[in-house]
Amino acid sequence: MTVRIHPLALVEPGAELGEGVEVGPFCVVESGARIGDRCLLRSHVVVAGSAELGSDNEVYPHTTLGLAPQDLKYKGEPTRFVLGDRNVVRENCTLHRGTGEGGGISTVGSGNLLQVGAHVAHDCLVGNDNVLGHQSSLAGHVTVGNGCIVGAYSAVHQFCRVGDHAFMGGFTVATLDVLPFMRTVGTRDVKSYGVNAVGLKRRGFTDATIEALKKAHQILFQAGHPRDQGLELAERAYGQVPEVAALLAFIRESPRGVHRG
Repeated sequence: MTVRIHPLALVEPGAELGEGVEVGPFCVVESGARIGDRCLLRSHVVVAGSAELGSDNEVYPHTTLGLAPQDLKYKGEPTRFVLGDRNVVRENCTLHRGTGEGGGISTVGSGNLLQVGAHVAHDCLVGNDNVLGHQSSLAGHVTVGNGCIVGAYSAVHQFCRVGDHAFMGGFTVATLDVLPFMRTVGTRDVKSYGVNAVGLKRRGFTDATIEALKKAHQILFQAGHPRDQGLELAERAYGQVPEVAALLAFIRESPRGVHRG
């Protein structure tokens, strides 16, 4: 397989391109950038020298990868942005590199779909198999797990976490951590509305697991128990289910608190 670079693209000396990479017209790939095998940059894509792309990624026009963060504390220190494999990054996405104070790296894992206009700010850690909806925005230092859906026009406040297999409805503004396996929706009054049952079924979770998560959510948020008592009761009843154990650990470990039911 050969590399194909359109004559109207600019690939600076020092950029590394893998086998089968295609760079479309008006793309800019800076020196130091590394692009893995079979990646496709359609057109007008900017890949900064700080960026490393895995294999089989498809990047649509007017997207930027690895440019400097929008953080006033950033003073040009060398930091990185890393994209995994098999991602589809649609038009007008902005994925920024890390900051020196924030760990020095922003990452997006593998198998993700970033829809038009999605923004991943500095020092974010995004896992695998997620969908970041149209014009959604992750502020700095946000962590997103695996199998999540962040709805269109949603925003996640800096330093917040989005747990595995969470579903955030469109226009949701998360200022606390978003519970794994649950549906969270709202702008001002953001709440968890129970288990993301449809999404979990699509991903192969059993009916027994989904039912255990439903019962745990009821104990935690609908039975009127104080936080610690609810956690203890849910653990006694359903803590042997790995997904429930993960839910309880997520709540206990939350530095900001979670959006409750």
